[in-house]
Amino acid sequence: MRKIVLTGGGTTGHVAVNLALIPVLKENGWQIYYIGSHEGIERELIEKIPDVTYFPISTGKLRRYFDIKNFKDPFKVLKGIAQASKILRKIKPNIVFSKGGFVSVPVILSARMKRIPIISHESDMSPGLANKISMPFASKVCVTFPETLNHLPEDKGIMLGAIIRNELKNGSKQAGLDFCRFTKTKPVILIMGGSQGAKQVNETVRNLLPTLTQNYQIVHLCGKGKIDESISIPGYRQYEYVNEELPDVLAMTDLVISRAGSNSIYEFLSLHIPMILVPLSLQQSRGDQIQNASSFKKQGFAEVIQEVDLTENKLENKINDIFANREQYKVNMARNDIGNPLAKLYELIETYCKK
Repeated sequence: MRKIVLTGGGTTGHVAVNLALIPVLKENGWQIYYIGSHEGIERELIEKIPDVTYFPISTGKLRRYFDIKNFKDPFKVLKGIAQASKILRKIKPNIVFSKGGFVSVPVILSARMKRIPIISHESDMSPGLANKISMPFASKVCVTFPETLNHLPEDKGIMLGAIIRNELKNGSKQAGLDFCRFTKTKPVILIMGGSQGAKQVNETVRNLLPTLTQNYQIVHLCGKGKIDESISIPGYRQYEYVNEELPDVLAMTDLVISRAGSNSIYEFLSLHIPMILVPLSLQQSRGDQIQNASSFKKQGFAEVIQEVDLTENKLENKINDIFANREQYKVNMARNDIGNPLAKLYELIETYCKK
């Protein structure tokens, strides 16, 4: 039986592609292993999946800015390399697939030392630091945006497009309404701040609830530890996050307000859900979400509010404007045919698999 090691973590975006790939690997008889961090969200998501063995390793964050942890984390990375090397020696996988994130660096370095083929995937327009470190060691680097190819050697990158979990396309609108105890009489707005939540977005939405719930129903995925138990307003439901119910929640959603992580916004695109994007600022990130959001606005898929400009009045106006013109956004999205990137990714894994 062929064996594959998947890696990637830190955020749901660094796990989503692996979640999409796992059912395809199972259908084709692969033995699947996952190397992630001890406390990252990838462990919580992957350990629930039957027949996938999870191995946690030490990992350190690689920062572009000064932090006292910069002196400690390299030792965590070295420890992670030793742990990953031991795991790979035991498993003897045919190939490693990496979605990125800092936990993937020790895995890729260990795989390269053992001459195990590596396929990696970069979702954002410009590669993150972890992927920049790892790219030279990969056999192929799959990308979502064509602009990303400019950052890679000519023979290294391959344009795939966004990889979407098939189950997201099979949700039930009625099941979503039942889950949230919503009615069919009002449209639904989904608020997503990412796995870490989004404090300013959460606060702005909650301040608008008395007004918004007059015309809309709100389901709010506010992030771990971010639920406000003091709020009890009809037509408003809040969860830290949802997993099994997400396809149903998306099926009932008429408009989404979200960060601009590549995996999430491409999922909304595939389902033709109009978006208001509030990308992470340059103070909080390297600017990849700002690039992603700008690209989607230019293509007519979304409207954008920079976090520094986010106010209750501006958000309310954007919601009303985009909802009034939602059919045009859906037409624009329908023109975007990305084929079947998941099938292409699996073919690539088959091609580079070490027999």
